[in-house]
Formats: sequence, C-alpha cells, structure tokens
Amino acid sequence: MEMIAMISKKMKLVMAAAGLTAVLAMTGCGGSSEKAKSGDAAKGGIPPVIRVGSETTFPPFEFTEGDKYVGFDLDLASAVAKQMGSKMEFKSLGFDALIPAVQSGQIDLIAAGFSANPEREKQVAFSDVYFDQNGFVIIVNKDNDTIKDWADLEGKKIGAQVGTEPVKLIKEAKGEVKQLDSNSQAFMELRAKTLDAFVLDQPVAMYYLKQGGDKDLKIVGTPKPGVGFVMAMKKENKELQAAVNKALKELKANGEYDKIFEKWFGKAKK
Repeated sequence: MEMIAMISKKMKLVMAAAGLTAVLAMTGCGGSSEKAKSGDAAKGGIPPVIRVGSETTFPPFEFTEGDKYVGFDLDLASAVAKQMGSKMEFKSLGFDALIPAVQSGQIDLIAAGFSANPEREKQVAFSDVYFDQNGFVIIVNKDNDTIKDWADLEGKKIGAQVGTEPVKLIKEAKGEVKQLDSNSQAFMELRAKTLDAFVLDQPVAMYYLKQGGDKDLKIVGTPKPGVGFVMAMKKENKELQAAVNKALKELKANGEYDKIFEKWFGKAKK
C-alpha cells in the first residue's frame, strides 16, 4: 500500500509539472502575440495593405487600359502607400458607392478625382489637396451652335456623372440634369444626341479630346473654377489622415510627385 501511495504521489507531481510547463508555454505564446501587436502599433497603426477605391472611367486620373487599371490617381495612391511603408490593393467601384465603402470599412482610402465640399466633409475626412489645376467645362457635338456658354444650358438636357460637382453647376444654370453612372456613358449619349451637352472636369475633357474625341466633339464657354482634388478616408481615422498628408508632402519634397504628374499631364506650370 505504501509503495502504491508513493507511486501515486510521484504521478501527481509529474502531472503538476506538466501542467505548469503548459501554462508557461501558453504565456510565452501570448507574449509573442502581444509583441507582434505592439510591433504593428509601432508602425503608427497604418495597415500593411491600404485598400484604395476609385471609379475607373475618369481618364487620365483612373481608367482601364487593356485589362489593367491605370491613371494618375492610381500611381499617386500607390506611391503614398509605399511612402507609408504599406502596399496598395485597388478596388474599382461606382462613384456613388465610394463614400459608403469607406464608411463601412470595405476600403481604407478614396482616390478618385474627389473634390472636397461641405456635404462630403460631413461624411468623410479629407487629405490635403493633391491636384489643384481643376475646373469644369461644357462639351457639345461639333455641329451644335446653340450652346456657347453656361447661360445657354437653361432648359436643355445636360449630362453629368452622378454625385459630382457638375450636377450642382447644371442646376444653377437651370438646365435639366441627367445623372449618369460614368463619363463613358455620357460621351455615348452625347454622340447619340440624347444629351444636348455634358459638363465635366476640364483635365478629363481635354484628355478625352486629345485621344481623338475632338473629331466630333468640342469644348465651349468659359471654364468654371473648381476646388482641388483630395483623398478621403473614414472620418474618425485621424491616424491615416495624418499619415497620408505626411506622405504627400514627402513625395512632393523628394520629386516623386512631379514624376507622376509629368507622366500624365506633362511638366507642371510653376
């Protein structure tokens, strides 16, 4: 009986030691996990992959070329992500889906020829302006002699991309607004003459005409001044906002911004 008791006692000691080893091992794993988390936090809380959303019918800012998404905004967003120590993951979305996507966490950043205005500021946070050479113009068919400036839009059917600044400008000119999902759709309807005119961003209009659109379309009137383009993120994400602004400043200081600008627009006017 005494022998059995001794064996039983030894077994209990072995089991207790094994249990302690397991607890220590688990504690060690937890410590490693905490270290990993603190390591991520040390990077400033910026995720290793920045999910960027855009609407890809807005050349030269974002559009498709073959089976690839390309454009000024994509190159700049990729450079911003790299400057922050992250990589860019791109998502193509409808323009009116961009703000809901950033609010829901589907994407981290909007880079889409996005104008800063008071209505949007209620919903998202903005970066500093990264493109300030913007304005809005009227495009009509070459054989259209009735629309020569903004006052001539009154009572006419005018196209604009849904949710953009031109919608407001057309309403101010007392035109009948037809909101369309994309610029490419608006150009198609203009050529089919189901629209009298189309109002859009000047750089986009000039790029489109340069690519051959000037064969049957023309810009008329005086351009309306536009506000600069910004990137946008979730309103409460001040950390990302600060990191994006810092990256933009650094890219302008090191010359990378100028390289990207020149690729799509030629040398910047100083």
